[in-house]
Amino acid sequence: MTDRDRPPRVVKGKKSEPTPERTILGLSTARAVILAVVVCALALTLAVPLRTYFTQRAEAAQVAADHNQLQADVNALRAKKAQQDDPAYITAEARNRLRLVKPGETPFQVQLPGAFEAEQARRAKPAPEGGPWYTDLFGQVSQPQNAAEPNQPGGPTG
Repeated sequence: MTDRDRPPRVVKGKKSEPTPERTILGLSTARAVILAVVVCALALTLAVPLRTYFTQRAEAAQVAADHNQLQADVNALRAKKAQQDDPAYITAEARNRLRLVKPGETPFQVQLPGAFEAEQARRAKPAPEGGPWYTDLFGQVSQPQNAAEPNQPGGPTG
């Protein structure tokens, strides 16, 4: 044992020196532990409300952005409704879309060369790849299987 590990000697008539206490940041060890426990308790107590606060702030920002988008949509729809209430707009749309004319007017339609074929090609449906189902079925049944395919039921053996 070294001199540090031994308890201080008590000699009659002399006062012994007290052992130096360990300190952390100027506090005794017991007080430092109590302080650490209190700080941890405060941190845990505040963590949940702070998380809730920040989550609610993010949700509020998202709701505000959604509100602004919806308000812009409402404004656009109001403008479109006001436009569609205008009789001049209705007349113009009837002339353009439905090719309507007022009584007494003579309608003319100018077709440029190639414009008709392009419009017909745009409107045409794609041609089906095969014929009717029974023709496709007969073609599959009447053609022999390839010899390179592995043995299958009803196929060539080898």
